[in-house]
Amino acid sequence: MRGPDLARAALEAARASAKSRAKQPGRRGAGGANRSKRRRWSGAGPDDRDPQPLGRLASRVATEHGWAERLAGGNVFGKWAKLVGEDVAEHAKPITLSDGELTVQADSTAWATQLRLLQRELIKRIAAGVGDGVVKKLKVQGPQAPNWRFGPRHAPGRGPRDTYG
Repeated sequence: MRGPDLARAALEAARASAKSRAKQPGRRGAGGANRSKRRRWSGAGPDDRDPQPLGRLASRVATEHGWAERLAGGNVFGKWAKLVGEDVAEHAKPITLSDGELTVQADSTAWATQLRLLQRELIKRIAAGVGDGVVKKLKVQGPQAPNWRFGPRHAPGRGPRDTYG
């Protein structure tokens, strides 16, 4: 054998050897079943396997698990001063948010009245900042009165005031 015949014979031997190795179980080769397991490299363009910003990953996890509504509610508490303005945030603080009803406590009765008058505008500001439908209703409370019930046990009745007369 000379030249081209020798090259053809070597090529046929290499092909036969590759086929016999591909048919062996547990080996990766040029076989059709194992071909899909081969590593595919990402190109220069974006890919799901590329490193992602943490915020994007967190929002994806939140939407997959259905936590988006609770996170939007948390944004109301976290961005309160930015949403309603510094002057309102100085005199009022959010207490609870449940079923679209935000409970806000004012530090004086005058500010509670003012917040009741500004209720529609505050709901619009909050909707613009965190999304529409997160806060549907605003419940305004005045300052808390002092509580004279101290301790875990309490006797019914007027208490110590009834001993003086």
